[in-house]
Order: sequence, then C-alpha cells, then structure tokens
Amino acid sequence: MTTCLTVATLNMRGLPLKGSRLRERFAAIAAEFDAADIDLVCLQEVFAYHHLSHLRKRMPSFPYVAYRPSAIGPAGGQVTLSRLRPTSTTYAGLPWSPRASALPVRARLNAIHSGMLTVRLAGIRVLNVHPMANTDGDWSEQNRFYELQRDQFRALARAVTADDSPAVVCGDFNVSQSSTLHRELQQRTGLRDAFDGLCPPTFHAEYLAPGNKPQCIDFILATETIGVDRTDLLFTDKRALPSGPTYLSDHIGLLAHLQLRG
Repeated sequence: MTTCLTVATLNMRGLPLKGSRLRERFAAIAAEFDAADIDLVCLQEVFAYHHLSHLRKRMPSFPYVAYRPSAIGPAGGQVTLSRLRPTSTTYAGLPWSPRASALPVRARLNAIHSGMLTVRLAGIRVLNVHPMANTDGDWSEQNRFYELQRDQFRALARAVTADDSPAVVCGDFNVSQSSTLHRELQQRTGLRDAFDGLCPPTFHAEYLAPGNKPQCIDFILATETIGVDRTDLLFTDKRALPSGPTYLSDHIGLLAHLQLRG
C-alpha cells in the first residue's frame, strides 16, 4: 500500500511585529494555502494568537491545528495545520546553554524560543523545526553561533532517530546546506533532501544586510522509506495587497509530494 502526503513549509516572518503588514500578509498566505492541493502545512514565526486566528479563519479546509500553547501564542512560533487527523502532537524546545550569553540579545531570544513540533499521521512523523538564527550568515565552525547551533542540531538528530518510524523534517533550519551542521544532521539521521540539494536560495536578498548573499536555509528532508514524487517553490514573487505589492514573507515556501510505501 502507498500512502501519499503533500507537505509545505514556510517561515511567516513573525518579526518585526510592527510595520510589516502582518495581517494582510497572513491573510493572503492563508488564502493561497487553503486553495492549494496540500495535506499539511508547517509554519514558523506565528508568535501571537491573533495572528494564528487570521490563519485559521482563512484556512477552513485545514480543521486540525497543532501547536503548544504559551502565554502570548504558539510556543516557538510553530504551528502545523493539517487536512488529515493527527494521532498525536508533541513539542520540545531545542537546547539553550550559558554559552549563548555572549551572543546578541535577539540571538539569545531566538535560542530560547527555538523548538520542534511533531505530529504523527498516516504512519509518518512530521517534525516542524526552527533552530536559532545565525545572524552573521557565517556557518563555519569558527563562528560564534556554531557550538549552540551544533547542540540544537544534535538534539534534532536524536529526536529523528528516537524510533524507526518514517519521518519528514521541515522548516527554517537557519543554516546553509553547505554547512557541516547540515551534513552532520543527514549523516546522523539518514535524512535526504526532497529537493536533492537543488533548492535555490530560500531567503529574499532584499531583506539581508549589505554584503550577505541569500542561501538555501529552508528544507524538507525525509527518511529513506519515503519517496519524493515532485517538489515546488511557493511565494517566490511579490503579491498585490491593498497596501501595495510586497513579498508575503522574507522566505520562500517549499512543497513536496511524498510517498510512503508499506
């Protein structure tokens, strides 16, 4: 028997909370997802309950909404919406350690709120992940973010290999596919890239600091028992909103049509 699952992932750009037309953009993103042939959507940076309400209102065909509640919104800003009923949902924060004390304040906040949201459905685990951001754009082993990011990626690898059920891992990884952290994750878990390493940069260049080059930092990875039928890119172009044309996120979205053969 073959089980098919179409998965999408997008960082919604939850920050800054002011001046980025969040309500308009979230409404437009939700409407496009609701009209698409997608079973499950993994979102990052949905930090407030009123932002989540914009999504739920405009995604009525996704009745199942997974997240862990926190004081102001979904824990870690991570939400997974599904047209299929999950059998379970769990959330775990990724490691934070005192070594982060030397990092910028925003980076420390990212480290504290980074996590992984896991849903099980149709015989597959889907991990929606968002490790801390490396704002230097330098993924070398000498970079100041490297050790903390390494701790988080090793925790992610342990979660993937905690049992032998098929797994899909997707989200904003905040590391380049050329980094040793990304390669080590694949070596430790057996995960393979649904785009076979050919995904273009997933962060729009105009949102980067001067001198930084856009990289592929968003991924859909899957264990060997899951086949990839096709892939696609989402939200690559600007959209016409009432307040004027804009990208709907600083990231582009990814989609993969997957097959689990049992």
